[in-house]
This record gives sequence, C-alpha cells and structure tokens, in this order.
Amino acid sequence: MMNIPIRQDERAQRAGLGLHAIALAAMTIGLSPVWAQEPAQQACEMDAMPGMDHGKMDHGSMPGAAQDAGQDMNDMNHAGGMDHGSMQGGSAPPDARDPHAYSGGYDFGPIPPPHMGDTHLIHGLLVDRLERAHARDNSSTEYDLQAWYGRTYDRAVLKAEGEIDGGKSQEARTELLWGHAVATYWDTQLGARYDSGVGPDRKWLAFGVQGLAPYWFEVEATGYVGEGGRTALRLDAEYELLLTQKLILQPKVEANFYGKSDAARERGSGLSDLAAGIRLRYEIKREFAPYIGIERSNKYGGSADFARAEGKQTSESRVVAGLRFWF
Repeated sequence: MMNIPIRQDERAQRAGLGLHAIALAAMTIGLSPVWAQEPAQQACEMDAMPGMDHGKMDHGSMPGAAQDAGQDMNDMNHAGGMDHGSMQGGSAPPDARDPHAYSGGYDFGPIPPPHMGDTHLIHGLLVDRLERAHARDNSSTEYDLQAWYGRTYDRAVLKAEGEIDGGKSQEARTELLWGHAVATYWDTQLGARYDSGVGPDRKWLAFGVQGLAPYWFEVEATGYVGEGGRTALRLDAEYELLLTQKLILQPKVEANFYGKSDAARERGSGLSDLAAGIRLRYEIKREFAPYIGIERSNKYGGSADFARAEGKQTSESRVVAGLRFWF
C-alpha cells in the first residue's frame, strides 16, 4: 500500500471528527465522555482563550436570540393544554359533588353519625379518699368523692365529704352543683350545699370555681350563703408529685372560714379549721390505687373554744390508710 503524507491541519481536523463521533455514540447508549463531564474545566479554557472579552459580548446582538426566547414564552402561555385563568378558580363542573355532603347522599347505616366533641354526654365518679383514720384516742372512717354527668361545657356535679365515727355520721357535707366551663381547665359552679351530722342541719347556696392552677395545682374555692345571714368559704388545694409512673405523692390542704359563730354546730367565726396531709399511693391501675399517709388537723378561734368547752382536743394527728379509685 502506498503511504500518502497528511498535513498537520488535516490530522487535527480528522482527530476532531473522530472525537465527535465517539461522543455521539457514547450519548446514544447512555454514556457521557470524560470531557463532557467537566464543563467547568472547559469554561476555564474558554476564558483563557486570547483575544476574547466576555464582558463586551452583546448577547442581544446574537441573531434570533431575543426573538426566539420571546416567541417560546408566548407559545407556552398560549399552549392548548395550559390555561392559567382556569387554575385560579372558576365555576365548578355541573356534576361536581357538594363539598359539605361527603356522604354523597348515603346514610351511615348501622353506624351512628359523627358528632362534635362537646355534644357527647360524659360521666364519671372519683372517690379521692375512702380511708380509715387512726388517732390517739379514737378511729374513724372518712370519705371524699365527686361525680359528674353532662357535656364538656355544662354538667351536673355532686360532691360529698364526711366522717363516720362509731357507726354514726359526725359531720357530712353534700353539694349538688351546675358546672360551666369558662376557660381551659376551669369551671364555675353554682348550686346548693347541705350539712348534716351532729347538731342541726344547715342549708346553703353555693357558688365557686374549680380547676387546675399553674404548676398543676388542683384548686377549689367555694363561697356559701346560708339561713340567718350565715356565710362561709371553703378552700381546697392538692398536688400530685410523680415519684415513678405508679408511685405518687399527694399533699393536700383544706381550710374552712365562717362569717358568724354557730354554737349549735360548734363553729366559730373567722378561720374555723384547717387540715393538711400527705398521702403516698401506688397505682395498681390508674383507676385503682391503695395509699397510706398522715394528716394534721387544727381548730382555731371560736371553734377551738367550743372544743375546749366540750373537753375535746383542738389539734390532732392521724395515720390514714385507704383507697383511691375512679371509673
């Protein structure tokens, strides 16, 4: 075969054609040549080319550049499948379903229709204390419970607290109230109170608040107006400290104030009595928990004078054991 000499510029032209052919074949089968994967390096090489000032290039002067870009945007806006006006709203199709009737006209069958949360009737019973108290001279049984029935914002509330000694009721307080939610965790209460036990019975009109104070203190404050111009105020506060998930320490304080003396029931005016105790309970279940504790009660003012006249102590410490349950 005869060798024909090739000039240098022809060799470069043929080499360039060969590279373009290889690149086209690689892109056809999904590959990318190495030199196509490095646009940054190519850009640097272009910047390094002598005689080319990119800052003075007039891209608008490129033939057909601006016209083609404007025509492309115009074609996109007026494309048959894209209507920007319809994307902003408009009339619903004639066969569209009513958005407020998701059932499509069908009933729920045997399943009751859904209701809002404040339309359900709720009820419960909490026996906070059912205990046996042992003092130096005697023992007694005490109870403190609360029941409710109604809805989220309005419900009937029953409160009962008392002491039974020797099979007889020594002191009992029963309240029937209407509770109305006025804020998160807070209810106002209005109703009647009835006192029984030793001495004549007393009837009161009751009004107050009950709720969860900041730092998780459960608080009750109730005022009373009774027959003969009698008035009273009862304050109750307790706190639950979780030592573990099942072991809970519960401090509790209760105080009673009266506007005037009631000798028949051995109550003086002002601060009549105050009881403070602490109970440690173990929740076998959340709904059932035995507990033990200690409690200290004191009488003040006229109530202490009545107790001394009867030969009774004005202060007493007791050990208590009982159950707390609810359902």
